[in-house]
Formats: sequence, structure tokens, C-alpha cells
Amino acid sequence: MNVRTLAGKVLTGKTPWTYLYLFLIPFINWCFAAVPQIALPDGGSWTPMAIVTGFVLVVRDFAQREINHWIIGALGVGLALSFLTSDPAVALASTCAFAVSELVDWAVYTFIRRPLSQRVAISTAISAPLDSVVFYAIASTSIAGIFNIWSLASSVISKLIGVLVVYLILRRREKAMPPPSGAVL
Repeated sequence: MNVRTLAGKVLTGKTPWTYLYLFLIPFINWCFAAVPQIALPDGGSWTPMAIVTGFVLVVRDFAQREINHWIIGALGVGLALSFLTSDPAVALASTCAFAVSELVDWAVYTFIRRPLSQRVAISTAISAPLDSVVFYAIASTSIAGIFNIWSLASSVISKLIGVLVVYLILRRREKAMPPPSGAVL
């Protein structure tokens, strides 16, 4: 897809997943500072935003279907918006986490030739734990108590539960309407 085709799709609103992706990146980062954390048994904390972060990894896969490899540019725009709207420490932690997890997610999603449901599940299952570890490790330098086994485990588990739900929905759709022979979704 060339720049002109991409611009045409984006400007005519034919990329709803891309718009959602661009909205979610700064919104989630802003919410990490705005949404109160929940105390955990070990004295650490958990943010309910961990559930939504898994959603953005899945949305990224759908946005990539719309704009192909331009998704890397969309990630850059979303991260730039995060620095304008979010706590700088959270934006930095998010940028590093996204850089690692999104590139892994992109590579797995791009190069594995499987049905859409499997690509989404596999790419997110690999990238979600990486995203959580990198984010919490860096965010803990400015948000006391956020990096602990409970926060990390609940973040990864909530992301994997989210992707499981999406996987089951996509899988049911794939079974209802099988693709043409030899086609990869």
C-alpha cells in the first residue's frame, strides 16, 4: 500500500480500527495516572487499566489488516500523543513497552500464516507478557509499588483472558464462513 492509498483510506474513514488504535494508546497511558489503583495483598497495587492494555494489542492486529505495515507509523503517532497527554514517566514506560511488544506482535502476526484467530491469539500471547514486564519495570521508577508479582500476573492474565474472548469470537466466525481454499485471513 502506497502513501496515497493509505491517505485515501484514512481520510475517508475506512480505517476504524486504526482510529481506535490511535485513540487507545494515549487514552490508556493517561488513565494509568488518572484511574485509582487497587491495593493488593502484598502491599503493591493493580490498575484496572491492565485489562484494556490487552485490548489495544488485539486492536493493533485489526488495524494492521487495514493499513498493513504502516501500523508502525500509527504506533509512533500514538506514542507521540501519549507524551502530550500523559504523565511523562508513564509515557516513557509505555513507549518502551510498546516498542518491544508491538514489534514482536507485528512480526508474529505478519509472518505466521494461519487463520486470523490464531494469528491474533499467538501474537498477543507472546507480546502481552513482554509488554507487562517492560511497562511495570520502567513505571516502577516513578509509581511506587506498581511492579510486583500480583500486578504483573494480573496484568498478563487479564490480557490473555481478553485475547481468549476475541479468539473464540473470531474462531466461531471463521467456522461459520470458511475462507476460500488456500486463503489466509
